[in-house]
Amino acid sequence: MQREHFALATKASTSLLSPLERRLARLVVPRIPLWLGTHHLTLLTLVWCAGLVCFGRLAADDLRWLWGSSLMIALQWVTDFFDGKVGKHRETGLVEWGFYMDHLLDFGFLCAVLAGYALVLPAAAHLHLFLLLAVFGGFMVNSFLAFAATGRFHISHGKLGPTEFRLALVLINSLLVIYGTRRMEKALPYVAACGFVALCVLACRTQRELWRRDLARKREAPARPAVRLAHREAA
Repeated sequence: MQREHFALATKASTSLLSPLERRLARLVVPRIPLWLGTHHLTLLTLVWCAGLVCFGRLAADDLRWLWGSSLMIALQWVTDFFDGKVGKHRETGLVEWGFYMDHLLDFGFLCAVLAGYALVLPAAAHLHLFLLLAVFGGFMVNSFLAFAATGRFHISHGKLGPTEFRLALVLINSLLVIYGTRRMEKALPYVAACGFVALCVLACRTQRELWRRDLARKREAPARPAVRLAHREAA
């Protein structure tokens, strides 16, 4: 399991590619030039988001421009993956700023991806894209609410995390270039429905875990005064 500490919290990833990413980080991070700071890497997501929208507009006329969108996705993985690693390696101290901006821009990246597809797909598919935004945004909301309650921030679910999500986007772009948009139009409602079911399952599991934690804390609460009283009598 890959873990990164944020304040008193734990950021955890159990995705399929986490072991490979850890080895890559150990190899690459010490070799990143000093003039490229952690805040530069974080803010570069804004550039990649703008590129996604621009390439989406160009792909409306020629789907081969989606290769450019795939390049933006790959570059966003590079900067998003290494920004925190660089900050910890160099001890820049931008822990809270990095946590906030990193995840805020992750949501911006998601919006840019779907905006690019909205420019490529016909208007009839826009509702389904909006539903996808709501579903994937729901996963983010669940992670932050669970983080506030437990102090553990999960960035992967069911062995799938941000890296696997980006690989899926590159695969989708490739299929769009080869086969056109019609198959994607037909698949979007099913993708949204499956995502919604997965979100409901995750929410049920999360609330069940929090329920057990609350009950366990409640059972322990009456015992504490008795323990303190026993210590006083012993004294």
